[in-house]
Amino acid sequence: MKIGRVSGNVVSTVNHPFYDGKRLMICDLIGPEGEPGGYTIAVDVVGAGIGETVLISDEGNSARQIFGLTTGPVRAVIIGIVDTIDMA
Repeated sequence: MKIGRVSGNVVSTVNHPFYDGKRLMICDLIGPEGEPGGYTIAVDVVGAGIGETVLISDEGNSARQIFGLTTGPVRAVIIGIVDTIDMA
């Protein structure tokens, strides 16, 4: 699991049929102290918006299980919107 902040969406004219009707979001990854840690592109299943902090499953098998697949072209999925982070 990773934490990220949605910074935009991805639009493609040619894609795998799996992605039809699904939103792809660009997520800037955030480290434990809020430092930047790269980015990932994730399928949004919770309706996250730009600027929101999100929980990302970035493991291919876990992501496929969310969609009920054994194989498929998905690696990362936004699985939650984060309200607060408490490191205490």
